[in-house]
Amino acid sequence: MARVDYFNDPQAPKANSIVPSVTAFVLNDAGEVLLIHKTDNDLWALPGGGVDVGESAPAAAVRETKEETGYDIEVTGLVGLFTHPGHVMAYDDGEVRQQFSICFTARITGGERRTSSESKEVAFVAPDKLDELTIHPSMRLRIDRGLSGTAEPYIG
Repeated sequence: MARVDYFNDPQAPKANSIVPSVTAFVLNDAGEVLLIHKTDNDLWALPGGGVDVGESAPAAAVRETKEETGYDIEVTGLVGLFTHPGHVMAYDDGEVRQQFSICFTARITGGERRTSSESKEVAFVAPDKLDELTIHPSMRLRIDRGLSGTAEPYIG
């Protein structure tokens, strides 16, 4: 399903849903960030997705990362809580979702890189190469916050 992301856009459609979601901020030993090139909006992003009923948020981050990248991870901490009401995602089925995302820090424990129906590319990207990619401002905020090494989680 295709989607369009809006951020602080007065022309954005009004949200009609909110779904708890998660992302995983993972660095390799070289300090590169694990990113996926998404199939639904053609943007680069941290792996992640919706939390299923009966699932904890950290378990969702582990599941989504495995599904989208092939890597097994262990959640190690919290980057922050991202709930900006000015960030909405309009899907082609009429849903317009307000952002509600918990971003965790994590480390790889196994698995092998692979793509999925949600990720057309999976890559570790050096921080100095991030500006070469098309990344939504809200996702870039999560990445930059993760790279900052700030112990205090972002709440916003």
